[in-house]
Amino acid sequence: MKGRAEGGGGGTGQTRIPQRMATSPESLFPPGGDLDSSQLQMETDEVDTLREGEDPADRMHPFLAIYDLQPLKMHPLVFAPGVPVTAQVVGTERYTSGSKVGTCTLYSVRLTHGDFTWTTKKKFRHFQELHRDLLRHKVLMSLLPLARFAVPYPPAREAADREMPSLPRAGPEGSSRHASSKQKYLENYLNRLLTMSFYRNYHAMTEFLEVSQLSFIPDLGPKGLGDPEALRWPPCSWLHLLWPRPSLLSLVQELFDPGFEVQVGNRSTEARYGVRIDTSHRSLILKCSSYRQARWWGQEITELAQGPGKDFLQLHRHESYAPPRPGTLARWFVNGAGYFAAVADAILRAQEEIFITDWWLSPEIYLKRPAHSDDWRLDIMLKKKAEEGVRVSVLLFKEVELALGINSGYSKRALMLLHPNIKVMRHPDQVTLWAHHEKLLVVDQVVAFLGGLDLAYGRWDDLHYRLTDLGDSSESAAPQPPIPCSDSPATPDFSHNQLFWLGKDYSNLIIKDWVQLDRPFEDFIDRETTPRMPWRDIGVVVHGPPARDLARHFIQRWNFTKTTKAKYKTPMYPYLLPKSTSTSNQLPFTLPGGQCTTVQVLRSVDRWSAGTLENSILNAYLHTIRESQHFLYIENQFFISCSDGRTVLNKVGDEIVDRILKAHKQGQCFRVYVLLPLLPGFEGDISTGGGNSIQAILHFTYRTLCRGEYSILHRLKAAMGTAWRDYMSICGLRTHGELDGHPVSELIYIHSKMLIADDRTVIIGSANINDRSLLGKRDSELAVLIEDTEMEPSLMDGVEYQAGRFALSLRKHCFSVVLGADARPDLDLRDPVCDDFFQLWQDTAENNANIYEQIFRCLPSNATRSLRALREYVAVEPLAVVSPPLARSELSQIRGHLVHFPLKFLEDESLLPPLGSKEGVMPLEVWT
Repeated sequence: MKGRAEGGGGGTGQTRIPQRMATSPESLFPPGGDLDSSQLQMETDEVDTLREGEDPADRMHPFLAIYDLQPLKMHPLVFAPGVPVTAQVVGTERYTSGSKVGTCTLYSVRLTHGDFTWTTKKKFRHFQELHRDLLRHKVLMSLLPLARFAVPYPPAREAADREMPSLPRAGPEGSSRHASSKQKYLENYLNRLLTMSFYRNYHAMTEFLEVSQLSFIPDLGPKGLGDPEALRWPPCSWLHLLWPRPSLLSLVQELFDPGFEVQVGNRSTEARYGVRIDTSHRSLILKCSSYRQARWWGQEITELAQGPGKDFLQLHRHESYAPPRPGTLARWFVNGAGYFAAVADAILRAQEEIFITDWWLSPEIYLKRPAHSDDWRLDIMLKKKAEEGVRVSVLLFKEVELALGINSGYSKRALMLLHPNIKVMRHPDQVTLWAHHEKLLVVDQVVAFLGGLDLAYGRWDDLHYRLTDLGDSSESAAPQPPIPCSDSPATPDFSHNQLFWLGKDYSNLIIKDWVQLDRPFEDFIDRETTPRMPWRDIGVVVHGPPARDLARHFIQRWNFTKTTKAKYKTPMYPYLLPKSTSTSNQLPFTLPGGQCTTVQVLRSVDRWSAGTLENSILNAYLHTIRESQHFLYIENQFFISCSDGRTVLNKVGDEIVDRILKAHKQGQCFRVYVLLPLLPGFEGDISTGGGNSIQAILHFTYRTLCRGEYSILHRLKAAMGTAWRDYMSICGLRTHGELDGHPVSELIYIHSKMLIADDRTVIIGSANINDRSLLGKRDSELAVLIEDTEMEPSLMDGVEYQAGRFALSLRKHCFSVVLGADARPDLDLRDPVCDDFFQLWQDTAENNANIYEQIFRCLPSNATRSLRALREYVAVEPLAVVSPPLARSELSQIRGHLVHFPLKFLEDESLLPPLGSKEGVMPLEVWT
């Protein structure tokens, strides 16, 4: 594949010369031995000037120009209007071409345009060829019949005033004085031409200067500054090299990784003059026109990699592709209400791009609630931004429809019909056991949201964890919206709406999984008789360099999908380009409430999901647990760990065991808090055992926690007996409300993926604690490791302690909600490890669990250790139905939501799916 810039000189004077038009009279063009700028003189032309105090950067091309690239011969605007272009011939070198001609001189020309500086090398004959091309351009334009293109010759006196002395033909070089004089003449010649926009923007000039539409976009690269004697490319000339060829452009951001290597020569490139670029997973060969050109490109690509690309040439801490980024503004969110509202605010601020990738995306969800109009509906917001010119790129997981009902096909169609600036791709096409599980939204590559929250039904919630949503009791229980037609986004009139969860958003995923997602405003469970299942989740927003790292990941996945799926190889789906980290600290906006931290982006990816392999989330979990000094607080949707080397491979549980054993041996106070959903999130009737999917997840969860030789509690009991209770607490969350005239209860579904260590370190992301999320070879995931740099006084085991502001505030918020701090004005949450607090935590969980079991006969329960006991247990009518007033009186003793996880539920049963069932024939890796 040809790697030279379109018509560019390639640095060694191999400029492509436009063919002469056969009908042009040769007499119109000089022989080219001399350069006479008076031949090119125009009438008064625009003068490049800036207003006093004006920053040239303000006139540079916007980043969105990357979406509207044109061939140079179409004369697109390359240089920023009003910003001068100046040239300086800074040196010469003798060049032996190996031909009979002998030696010639290469002139090093340094050019400046605003803050951009670059160097190119040209022979004298390239100046002559440029002169002929520009003169031909002038003459041909003057012959055109259209007056607006006519170029009259200047008056003789004006031409004489601006006349530039002719230069001799290129030949044997004379004295150094002669060479110096020639340099000055060439410099003056170029600067005279560069003041005239008629020539400056002509494709022969831009090719001569080796610039393109991508060259002067500040967000694409840093200024070309440095050692004055160093060779410099034009700004972003790597992009300039590649952009006319989209298949090469896709390699731009993938170019720099730990497998990066540059080789020059025909042995490695299989080309006479070539440059071979290898990465961890791809190769690119650039064919050049001379060995010198190939060597120069190889040198410059290497220098570029070791400069702006150096962050990605090596793996960083935890073997992540991204380094820790100090000085990052980060803000946490507990529950979807705050997260969705902040996402909405960020979307409103978008000026250039919005990237979204989700496991599931529901276009019609409302980001701020209760909804009184469509102003905060996701698809409507994206449509409005697309109409403003913002490019919206969405990556969705393409599910196996028979196994999963998230209907990504509907989501894609609904979004793509909104506006041409909204592009949606789904991946993968092949049937796979694994999923794209990450949740990410990036605005302008400068603000990024991630965590456990898909922009989907059922996720929005707040700290009230409401079980019911019937609206104003004086109105009808629920609105009856019209069914949206395929050609009309018809929605109900919500001007008087009081509902938080509309249509499919009102859900209880264990009672019934989602159906008919193409009818978004129709209820699918009866909200007058069935409580919803509250959803607890954790998210985070980061600004600046980590947002660039996350955007880079999205772009890598987008371009990888585009190059591997034939239907996306068309120009309709553009390649995306990452912005340079050099401008990542220039924040056009920030979200309030952020705290200064150090943030490192982590991920789980494989060759099937992103074209490369990484499992830095697992490494960060293991390291953080191993190095923790005082406590660990874990909230996660799954907890499947403790490696046996066969069925389960991740060692998160093993590290927890080792850390507790170390503390016990040293007589150290150390606590581990684990919060898990009381039941897995699969549809099933728990009163009859829950079904095969629920039981399969329970099997591996209990195998991790307390059942079998590899389990955490089995190993702790073997070392310390019942003393394990002083180190570890395993809990879930539950709440209650009123529906249909009597109290009701439901578990709070914990979907969080979070670890807090020592009130200084936090991991938040999409990765569950299981092999699917952590090994890298399975589901794709994203997370951030957040380390506090701003401290405040706190307590740790009764001793004064400097806690991080981000971690401490997040942990105290979580504890206050689950413990019911509003009803406990004297509750001190500062010290998470002292005996008094740990005992309060355990007592709260025990008391709440006992009350809920007494009132509702909740499931799962330690009282149901077998299916027979389960049948007997559910046959007894609960107090909430028998005597609602008495039940309400007892429920007043509930504090918060914390309940102990029932470790003995169905312990006498085998919970693995029967071999004859569809779940039983699935590989065990599906569940782990």
